[in-house]
Amino acid sequence: MKEKRVVVTGLGTINPLAHSADETWQKLCQGNSGIKKITSFDTEDLASKIAGQVTDFNHKEYFGRKESRKMDMFTKYALYATQHAIEDAQLKNFDEDNMGVITGTGIGGMVTYENQHKRFLERGARRVSPYFIPKMVSNMAAGQIAIRFNARAINFNVTSACASSANAIGESYRAIKYGEADVMIAAGTEASVTAFTVAGFSIMRALSTRNDEPEKASRPFDKNRDGFVLSEGAATLIMENLEHAKTRGAKIYAEVVGYGATCDAYHITMPAQKGKGGARAMSNAIESAGIKPEQVQYVNAHGTSTPLNDKSETDAIKLTFGDHAYDLKINSSKSMLGHSLGAAGALESMIVVQSIKNGKIHPTINLTTPDPECDLDYNPQKTIDLDIKYALTNSFGFGGHNATIAFKKYE
Repeated sequence: MKEKRVVVTGLGTINPLAHSADETWQKLCQGNSGIKKITSFDTEDLASKIAGQVTDFNHKEYFGRKESRKMDMFTKYALYATQHAIEDAQLKNFDEDNMGVITGTGIGGMVTYENQHKRFLERGARRVSPYFIPKMVSNMAAGQIAIRFNARAINFNVTSACASSANAIGESYRAIKYGEADVMIAAGTEASVTAFTVAGFSIMRALSTRNDEPEKASRPFDKNRDGFVLSEGAATLIMENLEHAKTRGAKIYAEVVGYGATCDAYHITMPAQKGKGGARAMSNAIESAGIKPEQVQYVNAHGTSTPLNDKSETDAIKLTFGDHAYDLKINSSKSMLGHSLGAAGALESMIVVQSIKNGKIHPTINLTTPDPECDLDYNPQKTIDLDIKYALTNSFGFGGHNATIAFKKYE
């Protein structure tokens, strides 16, 4: 069977910066940060008191009170982003049996889990909500998207920590490439900015404690970085068989041309030494795209702002590209969006296709004191023009999960 070409035709998102893909892109290019002090719960006993939180989202009005009661916020974010992506793609008449859904979430219904566990302990087993399990389980965003949009092809959720939605996009790419679907809804979603989650990451000393300067706390590749900033939100990419997209006259943002997924098999939280696992993911994505490393111009880094990850990713890029690593343009969207765990890969893939379409890359903000061990070009100053033909985005997660997606300018 002839392999199909895969393109991106629709984008949708909700995140700490904005409720649309276009506004998110504009704010990223302006260097705006979505990181603020947490106001939705008491942070007195928490070491980290800052996060990237979605604001001004009236979900009860958007979904209706009755339906809203049946869904955790991570599902609501995914549905909102998907609705906007489908509208952006102008996807109206399609074969429902040939449209699939793959989502990625690292944690799933954390808010529901916490609330229902508290109710169980305080009020007993009979007061647990009948919606507890259907709201909490991590595959429910994929199920709800399929129900709402009648997508009856391949459908599942990926949970691979912070690589989850990058894997979801990669598996969606494969599903179209090898003929399992003509259209895929690939989404990443997370709603885990809760006191319990912040406590868990804080006790690991993974989070930034730059609480007095929230907008400056996420500083990937900077010498004074002290941890990542927890975030939330969702992004959806509509991906199509090229012929299907051309037949219906769809606009095309970019082409997906490669995917690499590996495991460090090294440690539950630390990346492998010298970034070997991440390097293999990048090399595999480049190889599957059928290109040479020197043809890649831009890498949207995982760039979490943690001491270990940023150095390891820098090493991985050098291992993959050799001397060409110093010619690459690199940035970290997490400098402004924070780290949305399982949603990050989809958010950053959305940003890469916007970068390709617009011929620009946004800055990595807060990179003011270069780290001698992170000595590549992370574009710290401002948005720059760049005619991008090939780009990569990296996502690496606890457990040693690595995923890299390769994108190409559509020609």
